Amino acid sequence: MKWTDARWLAGALVAAGVYLGLEQPARAEFTVCNQTLDVVNVAVGQEIADQAGPYWQTEGWWTVGANQCVNVIRDELVNRYIYIYAIDVFGQPLLRGTTDMCVGPRRFQIRGNEDCWVRGHTQVPFYEVDTQKTARWTLFLSAGGLQ
Repeated sequence: MKWTDARWLAGALVAAGVYLGLEQPARAEFTVCNQTLDVVNVAVGQEIADQAGPYWQTEGWWTVGANQCVNVIRDELVNRYIYIYAIDVFGQPLLRGTTDMCVGPRRFQIRGNEDCWVRGHTQVPFYEVDTQKTARWTLFLSAGGLQ
């Protein structure tokens, strides 16, 4: 095979890979990495834009093993601030948050952050993460909170 034939074949394979969806564009996301020695449960809160007006939404739980990461937001980040609540296996918070939002005891998606108790949820302090308006952000949790 000649050099020009090899270059043509390589180009054709790359084009085929793109066409078949093998090469995908980089996705924007919010990732939480657990650098503790324990399992951590994570909930995330953010403001959602809607035609009727913006509202707050919380979702959880993601279980993150020791020295592992999980994508808690898989869509492009549109908010500068993302809110995180992380607890260890004993239910102790890992972060000192100041923004009260709602969580549920099992997998949940809760619209609104008001009247948590009245609506059957628990109100907890979420930690505010400034993503600096980037498309992708990774938060590292350590035994002392953040790293």
